[in-house]
Amino acid sequence: MSANSVDAPKKTDAPQKTGAAVSAKTATKLRRYNVLMGTLHLAQAVAILALANGFTLPVVATFMKNAPGAEAPSITPLFEFRYAWGVAAFLLVSAIAHFVIASPQYFPRYIAGLERGRNYARWVEYSVSSSIMIVLIAMLVGISDAAALLALAGVNASMILFGLLQEKYETPGRGVKLTSYWFGVIAGAVPWIAITLYLIEPGVAASPPAFVYGIFFSLFVFFNCFAVVMVLQYKKIGKWSDYVYGESSYVLLSLVAKSLLAWQVFAGTLASTK
Repeated sequence: MSANSVDAPKKTDAPQKTGAAVSAKTATKLRRYNVLMGTLHLAQAVAILALANGFTLPVVATFMKNAPGAEAPSITPLFEFRYAWGVAAFLLVSAIAHFVIASPQYFPRYIAGLERGRNYARWVEYSVSSSIMIVLIAMLVGISDAAALLALAGVNASMILFGLLQEKYETPGRGVKLTSYWFGVIAGAVPWIAITLYLIEPGVAASPPAFVYGIFFSLFVFFNCFAVVMVLQYKKIGKWSDYVYGESSYVLLSLVAKSLLAWQVFAGTLASTK
């Protein structure tokens, strides 16, 4: 008997399906869902840009003028940030992501990923859009240093990318490990701790306006809802045992969270007064 006649496992680089197959009917609904969500995000971005006033917040840097400790560093204004552009930016990033997902070129890959319990595009989009959102919230409570804002954006993006690693290396089900998830929780707590410190302003008599508190608490709740959905999805609890149901939950949460931030900011700072 020749070696070639021995039955041996065939190696393949094709990813194996670990979730339920997505039917043609469900795929059609998902495509329409993404187009709808992209349209809603885009419409809000256009509305914000069309209706907003010229409200800006400063971005500064603290540079040393002498040897460390020799004298107090001086605060140098870098530029004025047009706030409406930031709000429109995270809405536009989400709109583009939904339209790309629904496109003929990417949609088959999207469906194949869902069947394996994967959607890397979600985490890439969130790493950009939610980081912009964190920076905007931080600026509202008075964080204006360029390095601090960059650091908050970076650690928030790291939190999201830990979610991508969770999906890449783990499969929903019994005995799933949540190591990457918990690393993401630790990273994600950092921006909120910094924002809370500036929100409560220890030792300062003044306090931010009421709408800033509304933004803080509502967005904090919705950011944590994403974390809850991930646990439900990976522990396969209730309806979230269906990965596609979890995907739909993420998409809806994303729309609600971004809409809440956009219009609370608009009402508080961007509404034109004539």
